[in-house]
Amino acid sequence: MDVPPDFLCPISMELMKDPVTIATGLSYERKNIEKWLFTYKKKTCPATMQSIKNFDVTPNHNLKRLIVEWQNQNKASQSCSSSSSPSPSVKHDDMLSLLKTIESSPFKVSSLKKLRSIIEIGDEIINTDFILSSGVEVLVQIIVQILYESHDFVTFRACEEALGVLQQLPLSEEERTFELLSKQESIKSMAIMLQRGSAEGRLYTITIFQKMSKSNYDWNFVIQDQGIDFFKSLLELVSDEICTKASSRALDVLIDILGGSKKSRLKAIEAGAVCVLIELLPDSNQSSKCEKVLVLLKLLCECAEGRQALVEHGMAIAAISKKMLHVSNTTTKIAVKILWLICNLHPTERVLEEMLVYGSVKKLLALLHIDGRSSTKDKVLKMFKLHGNLWKRYPCFPCELKEYLALVDDSR
Repeated sequence: MDVPPDFLCPISMELMKDPVTIATGLSYERKNIEKWLFTYKKKTCPATMQSIKNFDVTPNHNLKRLIVEWQNQNKASQSCSSSSSPSPSVKHDDMLSLLKTIESSPFKVSSLKKLRSIIEIGDEIINTDFILSSGVEVLVQIIVQILYESHDFVTFRACEEALGVLQQLPLSEEERTFELLSKQESIKSMAIMLQRGSAEGRLYTITIFQKMSKSNYDWNFVIQDQGIDFFKSLLELVSDEICTKASSRALDVLIDILGGSKKSRLKAIEAGAVCVLIELLPDSNQSSKCEKVLVLLKLLCECAEGRQALVEHGMAIAAISKKMLHVSNTTTKIAVKILWLICNLHPTERVLEEMLVYGSVKKLLALLHIDGRSSTKDKVLKMFKLHGNLWKRYPCFPCELKEYLALVDDSR
């Protein structure tokens, strides 16, 4: 059974357990809105972006009662049948009627919500019928309208709901949906939504961008048209601690963009990407997220500007070193690549000292004792050939490790 949209927290898009209402009249999960208002010091409503002066939160007992009743009904219906209910059939005429209403009515939001609930079923026949009925064309027209009425709240809400429908559709290079969403007007509109939309609207947008990445979209137009503002929007999503879906998808999009061109990396560096990513590392204990963050840092460190930004960050070496031999084999390999780039191309004495103090050198030595030959091990060996003599001169260098360095020297 689909969760009614009003039961979902607009920030996390998850079922609310403790709904509270704020000054704008909208309800949120208590922990999410309190973090938004009191931890992040935001002064706007996350869903509408309206400014608020009264930061009181009021328990919404009526909504909580409705959610509990819905949960109980859902449990009861599941216990009556071990198999899930078949998806309701949607007639072609019903789809056309709904699309016609969306086209003709100035009040589109309620109709778009009904359409979203239909597409959420995930039925391939329904999706195909929607696309063949020119549904994508209708919704794209709604999206591009914010280019001309960007300050109109009703237009913005309709755009968000339209994106909520489109983000559920499959995307591939050969399909009409991809073609329409790739047009410059569509991309500009989605970029605006990424910068100024509600938490829900930004999640829908980044989901579409992630699907476009997987379909080999060329990001050059976005980079040229939006500049560093686009990267700032992506980095803000990457840093989102509340909506982990948005954060993960933004990381995927950044990896695709930065992997495509040096120009994109320079823009990201200018937007502060290195600093943002370094500060994400300490809390990135899941291997998938940690690997994505390190991949991005590696891509940025392939530029001189990226290496400079990294070594200027006081905790960069410490954060990267902590992930070596701690999260996964992949994170260790990527961390070694980053340190190799720094050691080979930006080996300041301060950086080399930090590698020793923060445990990088000790972990690199441990990697030398792994059986077999690998590119990672080769990079470690080269680092010691370049800087081993300097490291062992430091008083803090462990005496028991000097014999290991002697083995490295013998291998030269």
